[in-house]
Amino acid sequence: MAAATLTIMAAAVIAPSLPAMREAFARTSGADLLVRFSLTVTSLAIAVSAPVSGVVADRIGRRLLLVLSLVLYAVSGTAGFFATDLYLLLATRALLGVAVGGIMTAVSATITDWFDGPRRATFLGLQQVFASLGGVVFLPLAGLLAAVSWRAPFWIYAASAVVAVFAIRALRAEPRGARAAAGTRPGGPRQPMTGRTTGRSAEHITGRVTRLYVLALIATLAFYMAPTQLPFLLSSYGSDPTATGAVIAGSTLSSAAGALGFPAVRRRLSPAAISTVSVALLGAGWLLVGTAATVAQIAAGLLVGGTGVGLAVPNLNLQLSELAQPDQRGRVLSGLVTGIFLGQFLSPLAVQPFVEISGIAGAFTWAGIAMTAGATLAALRTWRTRTAL
Repeated sequence: MAAATLTIMAAAVIAPSLPAMREAFARTSGADLLVRFSLTVTSLAIAVSAPVSGVVADRIGRRLLLVLSLVLYAVSGTAGFFATDLYLLLATRALLGVAVGGIMTAVSATITDWFDGPRRATFLGLQQVFASLGGVVFLPLAGLLAAVSWRAPFWIYAASAVVAVFAIRALRAEPRGARAAAGTRPGGPRQPMTGRTTGRSAEHITGRVTRLYVLALIATLAFYMAPTQLPFLLSSYGSDPTATGAVIAGSTLSSAAGALGFPAVRRRLSPAAISTVSVALLGAGWLLVGTAATVAQIAAGLLVGGTGVGLAVPNLNLQLSELAQPDQRGRVLSGLVTGIFLGQFLSPLAVQPFVEISGIAGAFTWAGIAMTAGATLAALRTWRTRTAL
């Protein structure tokens, strides 16, 4: 859980430092764009490297991947404090993304290996809770440190070294799933994605996994409108940076609340129903943001949307873990990491055309309409299927 706190916040820690970074590297050609890219290159590196982390987790074990990734996180993260060249800084940010992808994959795979049934749902929910709380704790700290020096927030990444020590001491034995994975060797007999399916059914399972990846990408793409678009919308209401940060932090807190409630929701609803509810909540929240007349209404919309995401992530993790064999679980779960962070990276690019056509509020409104319509269609399809049975 301590390792989970280091993931979601990783890219955004340096956000308060960006204006000062731009001044420090003003002599570098294209510095204005490259400084902004230092924020997003981490998410892109996570998305690209996560599948490799999944293979590594299945081949060498979750424990070793987690420890190595935590060490790389500490080294590459704090290296930004010493970087005197902007391109070197970008390289360290990319390595940080590789480390985050490894940490997220190892944590998810370890949880799903160690726990079954309700306990698995509980710990996957806690993983999302701690990931959200990491942002609540570390991002305000980054703002305070950035007021001292734009380089100071890079020392926050050193927390990973402390977590690495605990990981070495606490994870002395591989979970049973990792041991099973270690027994699989290249060139040996391959199992289908699940032990219950072969042939045509295996293709059906692969299709389900792919659809879950796509759902993760779309939901994250929509949710990341909050940090990338909302500051500009709130500025039109006269909100200062402090108020803007507090409003956006509300979505992170409600995401943690949604994740805390996931185990109880899972006992009452099917995974498909939870996905529908999650998308509906995100859509309803973004409709509130897009049609809001006050900052309070925008904050309310963020709370609703954040709750939906808090339910969605552990639900996706749980579904994928149940679809995958233990020796393939790392690879399957790493695809979810790719979907989430690719959605983060693509969000500003995908939303910008809608912003240019209808404004930021209009973009939130259209996103809300699309998601609520999709959730409604999914609910109708489920109802018709049950009626037919």
